[in-house]
Amino acid sequence: MIDEPEALSNAPNSPELSGKYLGMITADFVKVSEFIQEAAHQIRQRGFSNYPIFVACQQPQPLGSVLIGRGEMNDNQWYYSATFLEEFLQREIIGEDGEELFKESYKDPAEYACLFIIDSDFTKFIFVPYPED
Repeated sequence: MIDEPEALSNAPNSPELSGKYLGMITADFVKVSEFIQEAAHQIRQRGFSNYPIFVACQQPQPLGSVLIGRGEMNDNQWYYSATFLEEFLQREIIGEDGEELFKESYKDPAEYACLFIIDSDFTKFIFVPYPED
């Protein structure tokens, strides 16, 4: 069972997610969660970053490397790209002043996926726990 994700910030462009919208994201995430969890493990194990981030969007975005295309796994409806904190800092998506807040808010990547949701209305970080077997 997936618990309700926890938001990292309430920046002006990231309003609270409605229950219906949140349900749509988490229902799609369940379809790809094992693959995402393994990717997070590989990112950490290979020394790329201790802070893997997965971009979830309805349209392809030029952030990270596409990991899963729409419809590639169990009819998923979102695109998922793999990236990490360092790219967000390099591109100044997270400013230097936000780095510590991000690290303090970041949850155990073995238990939670850090998703950066990009949609037409907003962008937002959420942490979604991986389903338990």
